[in-house]
Amino acid sequence: MSAQTAENGTKQVSKAPVTISVITPTFNSAKTFRKTIESVLNQTKAPCEYIVVDGASTDDTLQILEEYREAFENKGIDLRILSEKDNGIYDAMNKGAQMAKGDVVGIINSDDWYETIALEKVAETYEKEHFDLFYADLRIWTESPEGELKEKLIKHSSLRTPVVSRDWNHPTTFLTKEMYGIYRYKCESLHDDWELVLRMRKDGRKVSVLNEVLANFRMNGVSHEKGLGKAISRGKARYKAYVDNGYSKFYFFECIAIELAKWIAG
Repeated sequence: MSAQTAENGTKQVSKAPVTISVITPTFNSAKTFRKTIESVLNQTKAPCEYIVVDGASTDDTLQILEEYREAFENKGIDLRILSEKDNGIYDAMNKGAQMAKGDVVGIINSDDWYETIALEKVAETYEKEHFDLFYADLRIWTESPEGELKEKLIKHSSLRTPVVSRDWNHPTTFLTKEMYGIYRYKCESLHDDWELVLRMRKDGRKVSVLNEVLANFRMNGVSHEKGLGKAISRGKARYKAYVDNGYSKFYFFECIAIELAKWIAG
């Protein structure tokens, strides 16, 4: 912040623009990573830094990233890379959040990508509402075996009770750096991101939701793997996140409904 003197002699404090850090966890992501990188690079509001936490990839992931180093430098974006063995994607997210220097921190996975206005919209919302947690609408894509993308649906966000993951979208999620100083991903299950949201909701943190598409999700991850065993495992992990945070056991039916909907949707 800086002080300025108005015409009447009183001092006014002007706030510095909000800074945003973006994190991408990667591991052997060469096939899809370019789209993610370019979506960060082409933002209408540039992030102050782009942190890539890589799990010691053995493909061309890091070489692809290095191709963009000069482009990041030209836009004044600090490209920071950490590559080492980790304990999974949420461990990588924790490492990135600890490294981040921005006021607000977003995490976009290496097969997803932002809309060009994403960070601009996040900054505008933060300056108005000073949220602890933010998320927005998401465009979901399917991918053919040949790599062709086809838009499937737009998943809208909401803030309501009961608290259900259907209303929330991970790729559009941003937390303040302060919150990442308090909350960490538990590294226990594939629903650790939703578990963190549940903890924040339970603690009464300030949540802002924007009904505008800010990110794109490629539907090919572990959260959509086929098979009854996979569905049961996901349902159990989601239910545990609710129960561990003191939510009603009736959320068992919500967890079943989500997996059933995925099954029907294919």
